[in-house]
Amino acid sequence: MIEHSKEKLTREDFANNQLVKWCPGCGDHSILASVLNVFPKIDYKKENFCIVSGIGCSSRFPYYVNTYGFHGIHGRPAAIATGVKIANPHLSVWITAGDGDSTAIGGNHFMHIIRRNMDVNLIMFNNRIYGLTKGQYSPTTKQGQITKTSPFGVIDYQLNPGELVLGVRGTFFARAIDNQPQTLQMVCERMAAHDGTSVVEVLQNCVIFNNGTHKEVTDKEVRDDRQLWLENGKPMIFGKNRDKGIVLRGTKFEVVTIGENGITEKDILVHDETTEDTGIHIMLAQMRPPEFPMAFGVIRAVKKPTYNQMFEQQMKEQQESSPIKCVDDLLNSGETWTVA
Repeated sequence: MIEHSKEKLTREDFANNQLVKWCPGCGDHSILASVLNVFPKIDYKKENFCIVSGIGCSSRFPYYVNTYGFHGIHGRPAAIATGVKIANPHLSVWITAGDGDSTAIGGNHFMHIIRRNMDVNLIMFNNRIYGLTKGQYSPTTKQGQITKTSPFGVIDYQLNPGELVLGVRGTFFARAIDNQPQTLQMVCERMAAHDGTSVVEVLQNCVIFNNGTHKEVTDKEVRDDRQLWLENGKPMIFGKNRDKGIVLRGTKFEVVTIGENGITEKDILVHDETTEDTGIHIMLAQMRPPEFPMAFGVIRAVKKPTYNQMFEQQMKEQQESSPIKCVDDLLNSGETWTVA
């Protein structure tokens, strides 16, 4: 069991004296602030937290939080965090990684830690670019975009992290925005409370190498009509006047206006984050402007046994049923003989 703190910890207890080296205006600052606000609410001792990162701007994170941390190598934070959690299941393990770190060189590890439902929290900083290495395109970069490594435009099809998480039947997936700290913090609180692999994709702006990459949903002029903030058990309503909603026509979503063509609030699809079926959740993760708003908040939160719980139960069962209780039992097991 994770040991709870006997004294009330504050944000300042988790902040340290390291110089934060992110660029002024970078969305990473907002993510750091949210995590520093959430950790005291979890009510664990500082030594019960561990932050694991790979390589990239996001991976400076362990230096800026006064807890245990491990700065790994590119694409491997999920593998390292798996080892950390299995070796010490009483740690609250957090992973910070970029879109490239997670879905390119680390795609295999990212996919399998989710599939296994390891009890860790993974925050993906999605700025749709490689920022630390100066602007190469990543799997999430928009098709057609000109970058340092795509001077004639990206011809790759853009990867959607949410589809990947849900495609391997992840138990928790949420989406937030760096410039909306209150909802970002709420989502981080939800992920901390979930047992299993919790993934939060944060739309994060890189002011130097990909400034404005999320403007189609984040700009003040359009955000009310292009952001659908989901709440479990409530209808999917959005819009500046809160008069637009999502309905299901056959197997497809459709945006409707409440009050037109006889549409009422009762016709609007109600969000169910707990359903085992991934169908609606994948459709929510796929929605994009201009035809649809983008879905934010908790898209999926399903209760399933974690890898850690099953691993500990398996070890317990084997220990109880095994005739071998010590090294002497092992050395004297099987076929043995005495050399005269």
